Amino acid sequence: MTTPAHIDRPLLGIALMAGFCVLAPLGDSLAKILGPTIPLLQLLLVRFAAQGLLMAPMALKDRPALGPRLLWLIALRTALHIAGIGMMFSALVHMPLADAVSIAFVMPFILLLLGWLWLGEEVGLRRLLACAIGFGGTLLVLQPAFEEAGWIALLPLGVAVTFALFMLVTRSLSRHVASMTMHAISGGMATAVLLPAVVILGAWTVPSARDAALLAALGLLGTYAHLLMIWSLKYAPSTTLAPMQYIEIPVATLFGFVIFGDLPGPQASLGIAVICAAGLYVIWRERVTARSIMRASAAPP
Repeated sequence: MTTPAHIDRPLLGIALMAGFCVLAPLGDSLAKILGPTIPLLQLLLVRFAAQGLLMAPMALKDRPALGPRLLWLIALRTALHIAGIGMMFSALVHMPLADAVSIAFVMPFILLLLGWLWLGEEVGLRRLLACAIGFGGTLLVLQPAFEEAGWIALLPLGVAVTFALFMLVTRSLSRHVASMTMHAISGGMATAVLLPAVVILGAWTVPSARDAALLAALGLLGTYAHLLMIWSLKYAPSTTLAPMQYIEIPVATLFGFVIFGDLPGPQASLGIAVICAAGLYVIWRERVTARSIMRASAAPP
């Protein structure tokens, strides 16, 4: 007997999310290797062109009817995606992988605050305190990174803000557009913007055979890492998967050490631990609040 697609299969969802947590920092590692020799716009073009080409069959199959408002929202989402990945690729040229990824993990706290300030979502005092502690952990990582890389160390903070906005726009769009279709259209839009920019600015270099292979791998990893995250949400609730995302930090630390010989210093390591602890606490509080709401709604009047 086959299992209906709508029934939760949490172990499969967790496995898919774990795959994302491996592929995403591996893609970042490739960007760090390529960054010194391949122009940023060329890296971005390859990344999004692969996304558009690989996901085009999804969009053609779905054939969504998109009005002007939805198209503008997808264009905004695409612009935020390009900006976020561009800032991360730029930061990785000058920063250790683990530091950049850890600083960017302030994003869940920013998303929580934006939901509170912008969408009027209820956020308790304890979660606000956890956000403050998480920001403190980010400062612990940021301070030595800033001493080494200068203002470049602020780019992962920009990544966090950009991707928090990206998630809010995605959340709004997901009510009207399937995730894979959205992914395909964004890839096409990004390619349509980046290709003329690369040509006009001459931001292109003929890669060596090695770099060409790494560029192809970068496009594949970026596309399929995102797909693994989308697929994971099909089989397990976000409350189950959210803590799994923090696996990305130790995986990034491992890749940084194995590939580049980088390890966070004592202060950065403490900051990473604080970020993870605060983030996991926020997720735990979200689950407790959700359960309380469900019990209250299930109680007889």
